[in-house]
Amino acid sequence: MQLTGSEIVIECLKEQGVDTVFGYPGGTILNVYDALYQHSNEIRHVLTSHEQGAAHAADGYARATGKVGVCMATSGPGATNLVTGIATAHMDSIPVVAITANVNLPALGKDSFQEVDIAGVTMPITKHSFIVKDVNVLADTLRKAFDIARSGRPGPVLVDITKDVTANKAEYTPVKPEPAKKESRYTEEDIDTVISLIEAAEKPFIFVGGGAILSGADKEVRDLAKKLDAPVCDSLLGKGAYDGHDPLYTGMLGMHGTKASNLGVSDCDLLIALGVRFSDRVIGNPGKFAENAKIIHIDIDAAEINKNIKTDAAIVGDLKEILTKINKKISKKKHKEWIKHIEAYKEKYPLKYEEEGLCCPYFIEELDKATKGDAIITTDVGQHQMWAAQFYHYKEPRTFLSSGGLGTMGYGLGACIGAKLGRPDKTVINIAGDGCFRMNMQELATASRYNIPIIEVVINNQVLGMVRQWQTLFYGKRYSQTVLNDSVDYCKVAEALGCTAYKVTKKEEVLPTIKKALKCKGPVLIEVVIHEDDKVFPMVPAGAPISEVFDGDDLKQS
Repeated sequence: MQLTGSEIVIECLKEQGVDTVFGYPGGTILNVYDALYQHSNEIRHVLTSHEQGAAHAADGYARATGKVGVCMATSGPGATNLVTGIATAHMDSIPVVAITANVNLPALGKDSFQEVDIAGVTMPITKHSFIVKDVNVLADTLRKAFDIARSGRPGPVLVDITKDVTANKAEYTPVKPEPAKKESRYTEEDIDTVISLIEAAEKPFIFVGGGAILSGADKEVRDLAKKLDAPVCDSLLGKGAYDGHDPLYTGMLGMHGTKASNLGVSDCDLLIALGVRFSDRVIGNPGKFAENAKIIHIDIDAAEINKNIKTDAAIVGDLKEILTKINKKISKKKHKEWIKHIEAYKEKYPLKYEEEGLCCPYFIEELDKATKGDAIITTDVGQHQMWAAQFYHYKEPRTFLSSGGLGTMGYGLGACIGAKLGRPDKTVINIAGDGCFRMNMQELATASRYNIPIIEVVINNQVLGMVRQWQTLFYGKRYSQTVLNDSVDYCKVAEALGCTAYKVTKKEEVLPTIKKALKCKGPVLIEVVIHEDDKVFPMVPAGAPISEVFDGDDLKQS
């Protein structure tokens, strides 16, 4: 049948099973929005307050559901406002398809009104960027975009369409999407090499990352840990791939990881790294990372193997598939002395905080209890992000959503909206700092417009907390441009944007306020006032070995 390009866009979205799109209209994409209007009973469009909010919402939707997230924007500034969200998804391997429209084909390259080469701009931060200049290739291009986004190591794809293509007609034939490609490249010899290292190990340690969640390999990771009797640590984005309540769990690894994880990995004789990229925030000094251990690395992206850390054995492929084979072949182990050694670290170096006064870790612990650890937690970036990773116990994958690689301030609220719309059955809570909240707080208007029952927590210390922590520890307490002690009233801002708001200044107010917020049928903001000099510990100085992890007690003794 003959359809316009705009109608083809909508039909292709329906083909791919898309039920929700986040976006903001404008001149060049009006034809697509007109077609979307005709199909509003099939595809829900969420009008965000800013295009960056749309990109983050599509990202949060994808992380929470495992589906491809979709966002739309017009040309020029509309498209460039998506860029930070696209880069965020790219760094964390999140499948998102961003659809933009550009000026008419004859006007391309002539500095036309609101013209930007968005395909060129996004080339370094996407798996692929397309510009469609012929309506006859539009459907196939969109299908390729979804296939690329979810296949192999997932990631964002941009499709830019000239306005005349959205108006022109072409023959359209529906096509059923094929399953995502796994792109495994290993041999049975690779499996056997890994198994031989596992069988020989006396002090194995499992390090699990976001790839385990993207692969859906959480069960296989847990089976491996139980069969090996090995302790398990995770990266920031690996939260939920292993149950945070399990006795074998030691907490996060790296700059703000637990002492048990950092010291344990430094002591182990075999590190089994599953779906990780060995980022600088995890490994510290690469020359001294796990220097007593042989290292196994399993990842779907061959480019990650030996990129930051030299491995002794590696397998390139889908983690779920590979672990299923390994678990069948390895024998059940007992490492009593090794586990006893790690338990001693956990007992000697528990996560803790100052008991006097209200602080963010106390609030998060109470939040954990009130939600029974069953909420989806999104975060912005900074101290509150680390506290959310440390003090909320994640039991399941896709319940901790945060900007890991790019560290995007302003990410969390849009992601929270996307996650809630993707998983309406779950309580969804964003934890933000006051600095982050200022960047995209207008998305509270989006939540109130659609009456989306999310909880926005603003940890207010009136400073840029993580930067101030570095200034305190490493810059002689020279607080250059990190103080926010102005007259902004976050509760009034939230109420003006149509939300319920509560302010918490004392410990005894925390639990009653959380309970009230959980009962609300619409969006709620909780402002939590804490001291400006609260710090995240443990900590490893940038570039230092992770074995040099220190905490507040160490500072007092130094």
